[in-house]
Amino acid sequence: MTSQNPIRCFTTKDAPVDALKGERIAILGYGHLGRPFALNLRDSGVEGLVIGNIADEYADQARSEGFSVLSPEQATAQADIILVLLPDEVIPDIFATGIAPHLKPRSAIVFASGYDLAYGLITPPAGVDVLMLAPRMAGENARQRFLNGQGFYAFVSVEQEASGKAWKRLLGLAEATGILKAGALELSASGEADLDLLVEQTVGAAIGVSMMNAFGLGVEAGIPEEAMVLEMYMSEEMEMVFRSFCTEGFYRAAKVHGPTALYGGYVRTMQLLQSDLSDRFRQTMQNIRSGEFARQFQAERQAGYPMLSIAMGMTMDDSPQAQAEVRLRKMLAGESD
Repeated sequence: MTSQNPIRCFTTKDAPVDALKGERIAILGYGHLGRPFALNLRDSGVEGLVIGNIADEYADQARSEGFSVLSPEQATAQADIILVLLPDEVIPDIFATGIAPHLKPRSAIVFASGYDLAYGLITPPAGVDVLMLAPRMAGENARQRFLNGQGFYAFVSVEQEASGKAWKRLLGLAEATGILKAGALELSASGEADLDLLVEQTVGAAIGVSMMNAFGLGVEAGIPEEAMVLEMYMSEEMEMVFRSFCTEGFYRAAKVHGPTALYGGYVRTMQLLQSDLSDRFRQTMQNIRSGEFARQFQAERQAGYPMLSIAMGMTMDDSPQAQAEVRLRKMLAGESD
């Protein structure tokens, strides 16, 4: 094993005083992440926020919620700190002509993930701060946790320093958006991107396939569909398992299960460890780190998202599993068809 430097963690005590004072801030994109960030910043007392958005329903919503809305180019040109909160695959299409030429010297550009930086999809110009502020949850949850006073976790990094105050700006943003109340870990853009995709494409994929297979096998064996979805996730037992990973630790959490579950889980885990699962995960990591996945996804976008359309089709509400969920919710609520 290679030795690692201790990872740095930032909390509220690390927030610089008046870090954003006098800084003009623009948020590009008022979507699922841009809106929560904008609202959190405003609620934290940040004044003069500007939204950069094309003329669409998101721009209309931003105006209706009291924000000034300009074109992305105009918002970038007048701001000192620019948060690019657009979809990862969209950013390369507009960055070179719609963002980079309009950046002021020693301004800061902030990304909510390391994706485009890590895989060479964009090249930020010299003379500006390049920062990453990557939340570990969806925008709606980040907003709700801010309102609840909980804060939310994020990975942060300074990828390029030009102003002499890059960390001050970054930690100021992390404090004002609610991140430092929970905690921010320093991780490079490449590390964040690799980590994010790895978990999505290994743990996420394995859980999804496991549940679909278990549902089909259980129904084939005569177990009612409603019972299957209740046992797998609608009872919230699985949610509590993941919660115990957080509160007790991944291995210690096994102790909360009974002997039958612990023994059965151990036996099947040993069998899976002897399968080709680890090799498949390793291949996935190689595909991610090489940038091949990012190139594939950009090609997918250029082609009009054909495979993504198929994937979305698999989530349609007419599947037997989805229909079982609806029936179970009605049963538990005492409703009848």
